[in-house]
Amino acid sequence: MNHAKKNIVRFALMTPLVSLSACLGSGSGGPDPAYAPQMAQPIAPPTVANGAIFQAVNGYAPLTSGARAARVGDLVTITLVERTQATKSNSATTGKSSSFGITPPTTGPFSFFSPSDISAGGDSSFSGNGQAQQSNALTGEISVTIAEIYPNGTMLVRGEKLMTINRGEEQVRISGIIRPADISPENRVPSNRVANARITYGGSGEIATASKQGFLHRFFSSISPF
Repeated sequence: MNHAKKNIVRFALMTPLVSLSACLGSGSGGPDPAYAPQMAQPIAPPTVANGAIFQAVNGYAPLTSGARAARVGDLVTITLVERTQATKSNSATTGKSSSFGITPPTTGPFSFFSPSDISAGGDSSFSGNGQAQQSNALTGEISVTIAEIYPNGTMLVRGEKLMTINRGEEQVRISGIIRPADISPENRVPSNRVANARITYGGSGEIATASKQGFLHRFFSSISPF
């Protein structure tokens, strides 16, 4: 076998391994550009006066709001207080019974029939029940930045937190819409006050990998009819 054929064979053998490593490495954690912090916008040029004493600007915060976040790039701490619990149960019971019979004449050509020969009956019953229960809880805090301010005053916030702990990575990402009225004097907003909230919590590393099934196990489980 010449050198060119050896390279072809080596490439054919390495291609599945490269594809497998790409599949296994696709879940690795890292910064997500969609949750990148939004920096404060540069100072806009002065607006043309319209004759009024008050000139509203984007991200205006009155003196009564104190140091609350009100402009793009300001920080807001989201307090995670997610707790959900769902329970579902159902049951059903049915039953049915029927019978019929004919009494033959005591005389004549049909007198040889017995009443038990021309009688029948049937019974059917069914009983079933099911129950499902699920609960989730997520607590903690994550600071995000104001990414956009809408005309009605609501604000889009988003951010992420990446932690590397003992050869493993943990990621917490959140985005959603908040109201200025829900921001406390400490610039905190509970997560149950975030509209259209998208909260993602995941991890990668040796611990996360050890708690998952292998790719072959997942493959055979997906095609198993049992």
